[in-house]
Amino acid sequence: MIRMTRRAALGAAAILAAPAVRAQGAAIRIVVPFAPGGSTDAVARLVAPGLTQRLGAPVVVDNRAGAAGSIGTDAVAKARPDGQTWLLTFDSHATLAALLPQLPFNPDRDLDPVMLIGGAPYVLACKPDKPFQSITAVVEAARARPDAVSFGSTGNGTIGHLTMVLLQGRTGTRMTHLPYRSGGLAVNDTVAGHVDMMIGSAAVVHPHARSGTLRTFAQFGPQRLPALAELPTVAQAGIPGLEAEAWWGVFAPHGTPQDAVARMNAALKESLSEERVRTTMQEVQQARLVMSSPAELGTFVQQEVAKWGAVVRENNIRAD
Repeated sequence: MIRMTRRAALGAAAILAAPAVRAQGAAIRIVVPFAPGGSTDAVARLVAPGLTQRLGAPVVVDNRAGAAGSIGTDAVAKARPDGQTWLLTFDSHATLAALLPQLPFNPDRDLDPVMLIGGAPYVLACKPDKPFQSITAVVEAARARPDAVSFGSTGNGTIGHLTMVLLQGRTGTRMTHLPYRSGGLAVNDTVAGHVDMMIGSAAVVHPHARSGTLRTFAQFGPQRLPALAELPTVAQAGIPGLEAEAWWGVFAPHGTPQDAVARMNAALKESLSEERVRTTMQEVQQARLVMSSPAELGTFVQQEVAKWGAVVRENNIRAD
């Protein structure tokens, strides 16, 4: 007869119980509708460890890029509303319905709001040897030479592009738009001088401004970003009512139980409040943390959809 020690017996029981524990803690999926390496992907991976700890299950980031973010968003809209699938997306979410009228889902009806994580202002930047020292200088140059001043963005219909469309409308100017597939490509051509300036989120632009390869000269936030405290907002420079911020929001498939939404909202808030995470969001993403309630995100998105959707339709803009 083989005798089993108490320690061995406990070890065997733990091994037998492990599959049941893993089954109960099935992986939670955060879908990012963009390729790895962008700011949305970075935010998702930053909060994933804290969510894993607080939700009691592994949290995995699932990148589903394509079609201006609509492919990954569609996957979440059609997922089971069981609290296992979530969407972490970017400001382009507000323009999906206007840019892509044949969407296979309805962003308003098929997704429930969870949290507005925060925002970062859009910023105009140029190569240091370019003559633009202010937004006023850009407007004057564009008026003197219609279509001669060029700007880069991360694509047709992006919030950066639409912001410049509004700027041209407000100032009666015409500029040449050069759409790029990513912020990195826009930065490269701006640093090389192939494009006069670029508009990008502070997260994209600030590291290059700090290193001296780009010079920032306007920010579109409601107030000055602490990292760009010497840089006036566009309103302070004399063009009021023209604000644009990049933002990150979390959504759930419509019908996800409210207790699951509340639990995710609380876990996100606690994770984003960790000193390391908060500092990274503020210093790397240049984010103004909001950490809203689900209802506040719902109201915010409705306002963004109305604002930017109108710009898309009135100017007959289509996605790349």
